[in-house]
Amino acid sequence: MADPLGAAASAVGTGTDSRVPTVIVDNLHVVYRIHTGGGGRNSPVAALRRIATRRRAPSIREVHAIRGVSFVAYRGEAIGLVGSNGSGKSTLLRAVAGLLPPRRGKVYTRGQPSLLGVNAALMNDLTGERNVVLGCLAMGMTPAQVREKYDSIVEFSGINEREDFTSLPMRTYSSGMAARLRFSIAAAKTHDVLMIDEALATGDARFQRRSEDRVRELREQAGTVFLVSHNNKSVLDTCERSIWLESGVIRMDGPSPEVVKAYQEHVNRK
Repeated sequence: MADPLGAAASAVGTGTDSRVPTVIVDNLHVVYRIHTGGGGRNSPVAALRRIATRRRAPSIREVHAIRGVSFVAYRGEAIGLVGSNGSGKSTLLRAVAGLLPPRRGKVYTRGQPSLLGVNAALMNDLTGERNVVLGCLAMGMTPAQVREKYDSIVEFSGINEREDFTSLPMRTYSSGMAARLRFSIAAAKTHDVLMIDEALATGDARFQRRSEDRVRELREQAGTVFLVSHNNKSVLDTCERSIWLESGVIRMDGPSPEVVKAYQEHVNRK
C-alpha cells in the first residue's frame, strides 16, 4: 500500500517547500447515527415498555457532521480550529485521532495522534498522584520517565499551591483543577500530533499563559498542535495558521489573523 504521507513529503521536498506532512485529511465525511423518539433509549426495559404501551420503536436519524473536509498539516505547525458551536471542530479532532470512523474519505497521520479535551478520561476514585502515573504510562512513558516528570507535572498544574490535592481523589477536584491536571499530563510528553479541545479555556490567566508557552514548545520540538478554542486571543497568540469550520465544511484555511478576522466578522453579522 502506498504511503500518502511519504508521497506528500517527497512532493513538497522537490520544490522550495521542505515541510514534512504529519496529517493528511482527504475528502473526509463523518456521519453520526442518533436515536430519536422513545426518549432516545434502546435498552431492554425501554423495549418492554414499548411492547406494553404499543409504542413504536425509536427511529434513527443521521447527522452529517463533517462534509468533504480536506487539508494537510505539517510538522512544526500550530493550527487553530475556529467556528460556532456544532460546526464540527471536536468531531474533526476525534476523527483525526481515530476515535470516529469516516463514512467516506481518509485520514493519514504520522505517529499516534493524542487528543486532549476537557472531558478526557481520568479516574475519579483515584488520587491525583495515581492519575498522573497512569496517564503518563498510558502515553508510553517508562516508570523511570514518570518519576522524572512527576514533580514538574504537578508544579505546572498548580493544583498543590494551597493544599496537597495530589493525595485526594479526583472527584474532590473542581472542573478547572481537573482540566489543568489533564493538560499538564498530556504536555509532559512530546507528541507527533497533539490535539487540544478547549483545554486552555480553563484556569486563570497565569495558567493560560503557561499553557500557551508550552504549546509553542511542543510545536518547536517538531510536533504538530491543533487547538480548538472559542478564545480568539488564544488562537492568535498560539497558532500561526487557522481553519474555520461551519456546518462541517471548511470556510477558510490560512494565516490566523486573516481567518480569525473573517470568522469574527461573520459572528458580528449574525
